[in-house]
Amino acid sequence: MRASRIALVVCGSLLAAVLTVRAGAADPAPVSPIYGVKIPSGYRSWELIAPAQEAPPLDELRSTLGNRTAIKAYRANTLPFPDGTILVKLAWKHVPSPEFAPASIPGAATTVQVMVKDSKRYARTGGWGFGRFVNGQPVDEAQHETCWACHQARAAGHDFVFTRYAP
Repeated sequence: MRASRIALVVCGSLLAAVLTVRAGAADPAPVSPIYGVKIPSGYRSWELIAPAQEAPPLDELRSTLGNRTAIKAYRANTLPFPDGTILVKLAWKHVPSPEFAPASIPGAATTVQVMVKDSKRYARTGGWGFGRFVNGQPVDEAQHETCWACHQARAAGHDFVFTRYAP
């Protein structure tokens, strides 16, 4: 009887492990080419790091949000950012407010951009993985190839991150 229970427990554990692996493999969330970054679930509830306004030709309003690890690092002025930091930048077309002409409001959404800090996985790109998504789908590989080069050239002194914390 004892051997039957052990065999049942082992078989049940193996089945659970197989089902867990299969569930992970069937994850429908799209991933970015090159880096394998996904849009994190629940990111719209994260805290604001800073807003930004991009000049033409982009002419966008942007907001960068961060997970708890990112917010803690920003508040403590920690550089480099710790592994587990995730930044999400939301972008919209810049349009004038219909109610108040001098004001701007977000128009059509343009992109969701994601940066994930994992110094081992992304060692060749300063510890950062990148994702750029339009309508929830990753943009092509050629656009993802530009991410690291731009961040490396312009933001090396701030752990390759452009966004500064808004007081």
